[in-house]
Amino acid sequence: MSPENLIITALCLPLAAVLLIALCNRQPNLREAVTLATAGALFVIVLQIYGHVSAGGSPSVVLTTVVPGLDLAFSVEPLGMLFALIASGLWIVNSIYSIGYMRGNNEPRQTQFYMCFAAAIASTLGIAFAENLFTLFIFYEVLTLTTYPLVTHKGNEDAKQGGRTYLMLLLGTSMVLLLPAIIWTWAVTGTLSFSPGGILAGKVDGGFVGVLLALYVFGIGKAALMPFHGWLPAAMVAPTPVSALLHAVAVVKAGVFSVLKVVVYVFGIDFLRENGSGDWLLYAAGATVLIASVIALRQDNLKKRLAYSTVSQLSYVILATAILVPISAVGAAMHIAAHAVSKITLFFAAGSIYTAAHYTEISQLNGIGRRMPWTMAAFGIGAISMIGVPPTAGFLGKWFMFLGAMETQAWVAVGVIITSTLLNAAYFLPIVVRAFFVAPDKGSREHGEAPLPIVIALTATAAATVLLFLFPEVPLGLARAMVGG
Repeated sequence: MSPENLIITALCLPLAAVLLIALCNRQPNLREAVTLATAGALFVIVLQIYGHVSAGGSPSVVLTTVVPGLDLAFSVEPLGMLFALIASGLWIVNSIYSIGYMRGNNEPRQTQFYMCFAAAIASTLGIAFAENLFTLFIFYEVLTLTTYPLVTHKGNEDAKQGGRTYLMLLLGTSMVLLLPAIIWTWAVTGTLSFSPGGILAGKVDGGFVGVLLALYVFGIGKAALMPFHGWLPAAMVAPTPVSALLHAVAVVKAGVFSVLKVVVYVFGIDFLRENGSGDWLLYAAGATVLIASVIALRQDNLKKRLAYSTVSQLSYVILATAILVPISAVGAAMHIAAHAVSKITLFFAAGSIYTAAHYTEISQLNGIGRRMPWTMAAFGIGAISMIGVPPTAGFLGKWFMFLGAMETQAWVAVGVIITSTLLNAAYFLPIVVRAFFVAPDKGSREHGEAPLPIVIALTATAAATVLLFLFPEVPLGLARAMVGG
């Protein structure tokens, strides 16, 4: 199959799954088999695309021309390839997990859940493979709309309120800030195509560069940079597989991926560094990292602590991007991959605890590691990775960020990385200590591990968190190719 046909197949497979899942509404086993088969087939297709990209290719395809020079088009470059590998690979384990979780908790509307999940994966791949800002914007908006029913899945008032916040912030920022930024870029350059080194040099000067950058960064609300982060904690009313989708597979990754892609392929790292009007981004990202970490430290609800941790961890990617040297951009890309496998493990563990014991608060977890050793061991690995301790994937991204900050003498970034690492330890390690080294409360529920599909999924992602540290060649190679290294 040609690379162009592989791209189209990758985009169409999840959409075909939406239809097939709907047809299997009354046959749960077949419905879930379709989900797993499609997820597996998609990953195989994406691996074939990776083969072309790793050989130096950049496959592309134009679906339609809206107006001359404005195409709905796809092109696979290294950063998009990395994002596609993450999304398609984690769809498999999230689907396995979802089977155990949705059945174990007797969740309603399971067919709708699997349909929307598949549609969200299709949207995510559209973002990953977008050849230009127009295509990215279309699929960015579709991703918001396809994940909204997942956020409001439970159908209660909390879910509806969380859904309203989700839509208001994500659609509001994209329409009011991101769309004008794209139009401005089109007006001054005559193109919206992503290009190595950027397209804005010589087209925008002085302080206007900083203004345009602000429109992009805050307009990409899925990156959850403060103060446009509120949608993310609000969305925690969703079932845990949805939280995993939001935090690890699709939505937030689409945000930081888009910010990194805009900086590298629209502005250009060298142009932004020489202009100097984007220096404020380092401080905005650093503030978000630290403030969100402090807020996470104060949360007793496990999913809320993980949510604010995500806000903080996402801004590591933006912080690394804002250092504006190639090695820190490599760190940003590596952290996208590391955060994906680590944070999905943490959310899987939270859902496992809820399914087996119906606990939602950290204060309820005394001694739970003795009853759920697989779950809490996986949680411990994910937590260590988020702190940035080897041999886990989270160390790699932070290491490259630190090297970039030292290279440019960005002492603010150095301080943020060190301080936030200590805060990460302060809000993660007590959970692990409580689980394994504190005696269970008297009268606590008797229970064991969650259903087998849940345990299989969280064990797999915990293993991936370590393996990504030991064998980082694929993401590291793509990250270096992104910056021409």
